[in-house]
Amino acid sequence: MYLQEEQQKTYQENGFLLLDNLFDKAQIKAITAKVSTVSWKNTPGTVLEEDQATVRGIHEDPTENGFLDKISKNALIVEPAMQLLGSKVYIHQLKINFKAAFSGDLWPWHQDYIFWQKEDGMPTPRAVNVVIFLEEVNEFNGPLCLIPGSHQEGVISSLNQIEQDYAASEDSKWISSFQSNLKYTTPEQTIIKLVEKYGIEAPKGKPGTVLFFHPNCVHGSANNISPFSRKIAIITYNSIDNIPIAVDNPRPDFLVGRDYRAIKPLPEQALIL
Repeated sequence: MYLQEEQQKTYQENGFLLLDNLFDKAQIKAITAKVSTVSWKNTPGTVLEEDQATVRGIHEDPTENGFLDKISKNALIVEPAMQLLGSKVYIHQLKINFKAAFSGDLWPWHQDYIFWQKEDGMPTPRAVNVVIFLEEVNEFNGPLCLIPGSHQEGVISSLNQIEQDYAASEDSKWISSFQSNLKYTTPEQTIIKLVEKYGIEAPKGKPGTVLFFHPNCVHGSANNISPFSRKIAIITYNSIDNIPIAVDNPRPDFLVGRDYRAIKPLPEQALIL
């Protein structure tokens, strides 16, 4: 599947594009059914909320046959990703973010590229996030809020002061990139100016809806105080012309894809098993 010219224009101007019901119910059900049968608490790549009981997110090594292996290679999303980046792509990161009913915590305002730049050595923001709604995302369950056009400002997030003062162990440093006290954030005064200039949008939709968004698009989400859980899969594609350079203390393989071979898209109707 390839994007129409108007859809590409929307992405370039806003920094994101929402496509309703891109995946069918059977494909989404196949993923969510698997995820619900696993206990994640002691699994590498799992991030818990501050209560140390509620799962906040899980991460998969892109080189393994995990929950997102087949859907991440589906032409429905790989072909648009190649279109938006102007090249073939590989997978930089695979994850599922949970926002549990009543207890899912916030994600502060931030940009994603600064993490990949500082932590992984990605040279430029020539990457794209693809968010697949595994459950309905509505106005009540902490939808992702984005500032349209903010990607045009470049990198404006910075190291969180609390993170500067925090002496984490080598084994757990990576977790600070995924907790509510996020390592790199966009300052509140900057958010005020950006919102005055661009506004805020919160894309919503049924399971199977897909959101493409630029890694410099400023975004965040509020706590989920509703009785509706919100589960999303996020696949980050990077251009094969934008391969990261080596960094000291590289992050674990379940956070950073290091198989730089271009993806060969699977047929759109391939079963997600």
